[in-house]
Amino acid sequence: MSVSALCVGHASWDLCFVVDGYPTENSKAETQVLIESGGGPAANAAWLLARWGISTALAALVGQDDYGRRTLEELQRAGVDCRLIELRPAHLTPVSTILVNRSNGSRTIINRKAAGKLALSNEAFAGLNPSLLLFDGHELEASLAAMRAFPSAMTVLDAGSLREDTRELSRHVDYLVASQRFSAQVIGESDVSAHWQSCLKKLRELNGKTVVVTLGEHGLIFDDGRKQGRIPAIQAKAVDTTAAGDIFHGAFAYALLQKMDLEVALRLATTAAGLSVNKFGGRPSTPELAATLKAMKNE
Repeated sequence: MSVSALCVGHASWDLCFVVDGYPTENSKAETQVLIESGGGPAANAAWLLARWGISTALAALVGQDDYGRRTLEELQRAGVDCRLIELRPAHLTPVSTILVNRSNGSRTIINRKAAGKLALSNEAFAGLNPSLLLFDGHELEASLAAMRAFPSAMTVLDAGSLREDTRELSRHVDYLVASQRFSAQVIGESDVSAHWQSCLKKLRELNGKTVVVTLGEHGLIFDDGRKQGRIPAIQAKAVDTTAAGDIFHGAFAYALLQKMDLEVALRLATTAAGLSVNKFGGRPSTPELAATLKAMKNE
């Protein structure tokens, strides 16, 4: 069965603890709020796309352990095509422990990652025929293999930090959607907003197509070679920013598949991310499509 979107990258299991303040070293803290769900940038984007009615497959590597099985089962329940998810024996599924500070909405993440890369053959892609590929930079070889298998598909990179894998992929994709951290590492300046024009120029030199820089509560900047611009974030009192970026990327991919104009697509993605910070948890904070469209219309 073919799909409209294929996401390639990281899948994990998230343990999200909501605390009244960030704990000090060598102390104890209590909470009554623990939210467990699957996570990971590519996996969260695939989750949103499937929930928003897009036939979506995910290519990722998890362990043949309890966390891996729970990850797979949750994605399957959401309607994600999981044929390219490998449950590898003796491999540890990535786990993220997330501390959310109730007082200011910040989150601190501790990741347990395991060595190991996903390998995909041409035969593995048979029958998928996606119109869009979304990468999070965690599986370079599998991402490049997908690009070779589907050369006519639109390609989007969620560039979270500047690593060799994300740098390499950023040169090849149609849409480089970079975080503030990635952009600051590229330009060598911590304040991206103050150097936004030079930031877009350097990212365009790296990518040459469409570049977007997400700036959290400050919205985003973009350059498609014809126009530069800014789009503000929606008004929101953040209680938890976990997965807001992943939700942005999934919503942006949805908009591209609907053939929305770039600025409309970015507004939709910004609205979805803005709505998500009003709820605790990562994947559970994903807004419904109807609510996102309504909020965007009212902005």
